[in-house]
Amino acid sequence: MCVGLAAKVVSVKDGTALIDATGARREVSSALLDDLYPGDYVMVHAGVAIAKITDTDENETDKLMEELK
Repeated sequence: MCVGLAAKVVSVKDGTALIDATGARREVSSALLDDLYPGDYVMVHAGVAIAKITDTDENETDKLMEELK
């Protein structure tokens, strides 16, 4: 089973994105995604941004994470 994390892109530079996942910031590879910009939301797995996601997807993920707390 794979677990991905939804995160907001803070900045993008040279194939690396700085992401914010509920307050935790880290750098991940953005090499798989074209046209990635600050403010976009991405799914992150194993240190790689693997897909862009919509605001609706992000809201659903936030709700599920809150329910798990």
